[in-house]
Amino acid sequence: MTSAEEGTDRQQALLGAGGGAAGLDRAGSEDQPGLNRWTTAPMVPWERSNYSSEDLLQWIKHEQQSVRSLFDNPLTVDTPIPKSMLGRPGMSITFKDVSYSIPKPDRSRQMILEPVSGHFEPGELVAIMGPSGCGKSTLLDMLASKKTSRYEGEILINGHKRDHLFQRVAAYVGQEDVMPQHWKVREAVEFNWRLKAEAMSNVPWEIQSRAIDMMLAAFGLTVVANTYIGGDKVRGCSGGQRRRVTLARGVAQRASLLFADEPTSGLSATDAEACVKAMRIIAKKFGVLALVVIHQPRVEVAQLFDKLLLLTANPGRCVYNGPMAEAVAYWKSCGYPVPEFSNPTDFFLDLVTPGGPIEQVDLFVTAFRDRQLAGIRDIVAQKRQEQGPTVEHLLQAQHQQQTAARMGPGTFRKQRLAVSFGTQLRILFKRKLTLTLRNPSAIFMPILMPVFTGVLLGVMYTDIGSKALQQQVSFVFMLLVRICMGGMQLMPQLIEDRTVMKYDTSEGLYSVQAFIIVGIGVDITLSLIGAVLNCIIMYVFSGLNWDYFPMIMEWSLLNFFVFDSFFAMMAAFAPNFQIAQVCAIPFNSIFMMFSGFMISKNSAPSYLRWVFEISPIGYAIQAIFIRMA
Repeated sequence: MTSAEEGTDRQQALLGAGGGAAGLDRAGSEDQPGLNRWTTAPMVPWERSNYSSEDLLQWIKHEQQSVRSLFDNPLTVDTPIPKSMLGRPGMSITFKDVSYSIPKPDRSRQMILEPVSGHFEPGELVAIMGPSGCGKSTLLDMLASKKTSRYEGEILINGHKRDHLFQRVAAYVGQEDVMPQHWKVREAVEFNWRLKAEAMSNVPWEIQSRAIDMMLAAFGLTVVANTYIGGDKVRGCSGGQRRRVTLARGVAQRASLLFADEPTSGLSATDAEACVKAMRIIAKKFGVLALVVIHQPRVEVAQLFDKLLLLTANPGRCVYNGPMAEAVAYWKSCGYPVPEFSNPTDFFLDLVTPGGPIEQVDLFVTAFRDRQLAGIRDIVAQKRQEQGPTVEHLLQAQHQQQTAARMGPGTFRKQRLAVSFGTQLRILFKRKLTLTLRNPSAIFMPILMPVFTGVLLGVMYTDIGSKALQQQVSFVFMLLVRICMGGMQLMPQLIEDRTVMKYDTSEGLYSVQAFIIVGIGVDITLSLIGAVLNCIIMYVFSGLNWDYFPMIMEWSLLNFFVFDSFFAMMAAFAPNFQIAQVCAIPFNSIFMMFSGFMISKNSAPSYLRWVFEISPIGYAIQAIFIRMA
C-alpha cells in the first residue's frame, strides 16, 4: 500500500468509523465534494477517493460552521439537519414491563412505577414528562443503568441485554452540574473526549480537536470555550451555559445514548430552549438517541421533541407514549381538545395530575390501555426479536476500521473503561496540576499557611533550647500538634473532589484507584512540603541542638501521615465538611489530651490508660524526650 493510499484510508476511517448502523448512502454523500463513499456501516467497505488532509480539515471546519449556524438560528421540528459522517453507532433501546416498588414497614411493597414498555430509535429526541412523584426520573435511572436498588422488567440495547460495556456508549446527565470551578469549558469537554477513546497516534490532534469544536458549536459554547466553569466561589459562565457544558461532556463521550434528568430545571425559558435545541441538533446530526426528563416546557421547546412518554402519579402509570406531533390530536380524540392559545404540555399535565382542578387521570389511563398499549406491546415484541450489533461488536468494528487505516488506535479494550490505566493517570495529573495552579487557596492553604504559622510559633518559642527541659516539652507538643492539625485544612477540598470523582467514575471515565493516586501525588505532596517547612522554621527559631532535629522530623512526618490519612478517611465517609469536622474534632482532642503532655499516664484514671496506647502524639513525645532527657 502506498503512502497516499494509507493517508486516504486514514481519513476515511476517521470519518467513517463512527457511522451509525444504518450508515450513509451514496446519494447522501454526493453533495459533499471529495467525500463520495459507500455506506460506512460496520463490516461494509467504503469507496476510496483521493483527497488531501487539508481537504479533510476544511470539510470538518465546514461541518463546525454548519452546526453553529443551526444553533444560532431559530430551530423547529421541520428544520432539516443533515446527518454527519462523524455520527455515532446507532443504538436503539427497548424496554418491557419496567416497574419499581419500595418496601414498607409491614413488609409489603409500595408501587412507585407500574409496568411501562416502549421502544425508541437512534436519532430520536424523547421527552419523559409527568407530575411530581410519577416516577419519571426513576424510569430514566433504570434505563440508564443508574438504579442500584432492585427493579422489575427487561431493558435491551439493539435487542441485547446491557453488559459491562454499556457505559462505553451511554452518557448520563444528572440534575446538578458537577465540575471543578477552575476548569475551562473546552478543557471539560476535551477531558471526556480523551478518556472515552485511546488517542490515535497517527492522526494529527488538529483534526481530532475539530470534533470537540463541533460539540462546542452545537451547544452554543464557542464564545465561552476559554471561560471558567465557575460557581459559588469562582466567577465563570452562566448557569445555562454550565448546564450545556454538562450536556456537551456527555456527548463528547462518543455516546450513542444520552440520558438527561431535568436538564432545564432552574434555567430561564431562553436557556431551557437553548439546551433542548442543542440536544436536538446532536440527536439528528450524530444519530444520538436522547431521552430527557423535563418539566412543562414551553411550546417552542416541546415542539422540538420527536416522542413523548407521559406518566401520571400515585402510582406512576403511562397515559401516552407516541409522537409529540400527534399528542394534541390524541387528546382531542379523547374528548379534551387543547384550548386555543394555551400550552399543550401544560394542558396535558393539568389533566393527568392527581388532585388537580380538572384532572381526568382514570380516563386517560384507560384510554392508553385501550388505544395504545396493544400497539406498543406489538412493537416491543417485534424489536425484541430484531437483534442488531452488540456494543462489543460496534466498538470492535470501529477499532478494526481505524487499525486498517493505520490511524494507530492502540489495543482494543473490552473493559468498562475505554483507556488504559496509564492514560487515566496522565490525564488526571494534567487536570489536577492545572486546577491547583489556578486556585490560589490550593497553594496557600497547604504551603503558605504552615509557613506563616511556623514563623508565628517560632517567634513565640525563640531560644527555647537554652531553657529547662520541661519548657521544651511545650515546644515539641505545639510542633507536633501543628503538623497533625494541618491535614484538617484540606478536608473541604477533599470532599469537593470526592463529589467530582463520584460523578466521573459513574460515567466510566476513570477508575477510583487512578483518582486516589493522583490525589496522593499532588495534594499530599503539597501538604508534606508545608509540614516540612513548618518544622524547619520552628526548629530554627527554637535554638535546640541540631542533633535532635532528624529524630523530631522523623516523628513529625510519621504523625503527619497518620493524621492526614485519618482526615482523608473522615472526608471519605462524611456526607459534607461540617459532619466530617464534627467527627474529627473529638478524636483530635482525645489524642492531644492523652499524649503525655496535658496528663501523664500515671495520673490518668486506670480505666482510661489504654487511650495512651492509641495516641500517635503520645508515642512521638515519649520517644523524643527519652532521647533528650
